Amino acid sequence: MNQLEPNDLLLFARVVDEGSFSRAGERLGLPKSTVSRRMAALETQLGERLLLRTTRKLNLTDFGHSVLEHARHVADEVEAAALLAQHRQVEPSGRLRVSMPGDFASMILGRVLADFIERYPSISLELDLSPRRVDLIGENFDVALRMGELRDDATLAARRMATFSHGLYAAPSYLQKRGVPPEPEALMEHDSLHILTQSGEPLVWRLTRDEQQWEGVPPVRARANSPELLTRLALGRVGARPHRRHALPLLLAPRQPPDQRLAALRQDVQAVVLHQRLGLGRHAALLQVAGR
Repeated sequence: MNQLEPNDLLLFARVVDEGSFSRAGERLGLPKSTVSRRMAALETQLGERLLLRTTRKLNLTDFGHSVLEHARHVADEVEAAALLAQHRQVEPSGRLRVSMPGDFASMILGRVLADFIERYPSISLELDLSPRRVDLIGENFDVALRMGELRDDATLAARRMATFSHGLYAAPSYLQKRGVPPEPEALMEHDSLHILTQSGEPLVWRLTRDEQQWEGVPPVRARANSPELLTRLALGRVGARPHRRHALPLLLAPRQPPDQRLAALRQDVQAVVLHQRLGLGRHAALLQVAGR
């Protein structure tokens, strides 16, 4: 015997509850002819009659009484699942496991996360604060937030959440000692602090001024995967560093230096970070915070 279709068992339970094919069809949004055909197919598949039909009513056979108990169990499970889905649409609930860089969470999303927790009391939020590349499926993450370029992965879907503009900043004491570079090319004579990329390769600085572009890697004094640490190092007079100026009110982050004690090198020079698009997939969602 072929595997039974749960929907046919559900339909059988509804036919018994309503007492007729037509009323069961009205409840489920099916024509009477479809209900009759599917009940006949179910009986054929089971090899026995479930219902005795007369012009006025339906009667269960002994076998039909036995099958009805299982059919009602299926109907109850379907109804329970529908109610659960309806409840979650009204009030989201359950565990939400998210991976994101720690600095991004503390420096930008702190207030947003607090508002989220207050707004959705039935959601248990788990945050993995790490810039490492996580296995969304294997480690049971629902979503990951990452900044910059992403590796191609056909099993993941990427969505851009925000874009950031960039600026060059240094401690005033460093600029007093080393001077302000008059042109981007002069950065090659200055010390710099760099974000440590996932590949380990130095991040190429791409600067634009009056439609002119400059690319290079100024001498690196330190690299780290923590923007907050690099900011502290810059305040410690180590060097200049490019820093994202948060441009979206969505993140509640104004256009300002990462620390008020840092000075912008030039307002007419903009930093450009290339953005790699990632193909869409079916298995998981990867939210990306990408610079450009």
